[in-house]
Amino acid sequence: MKKFIVISFAFLALAACGGGDSKESKDDKKDNGTEEKKENTDLSSNPDYQKGLELIIKNDCLGCHKVDEKIQGPTYRDVANKYASMPDTIIGHLAKKIISGGAGVWADFPLMTPHPALSEEDAKAMVKYILLLKN
Repeated sequence: MKKFIVISFAFLALAACGGGDSKESKDDKKDNGTEEKKENTDLSSNPDYQKGLELIIKNDCLGCHKVDEKIQGPTYRDVANKYASMPDTIIGHLAKKIISGGAGVWADFPLMTPHPALSEEDAKAMVKYILLLKN
């Protein structure tokens, strides 16, 4: 029963996160038909996207963060836009912040809960997913 609930939640989260993007990507492709636009909007087949989304769903991330809706912490899109142009070393830095927690980077948000049981590899996969969401 627990597996069914987790799988159902994962399916609903995927549908909620990907539904709006799919519609926009179809409109974008009709407007200009560029390969670059297609590449930026079709993330569902990207292994970094798949693994990162799976880990975010498995952990408690969606309680404070959404792709485009500000809840308690910054949106994933805001994080991606802020850090996407930085060197690859930012992935390790942000992964460590996920594991150890943090505060003060995004104004007066409360402390981000530490995730000490999360491996560095999994935290990096989550960061890669988030960085793929840049505009």
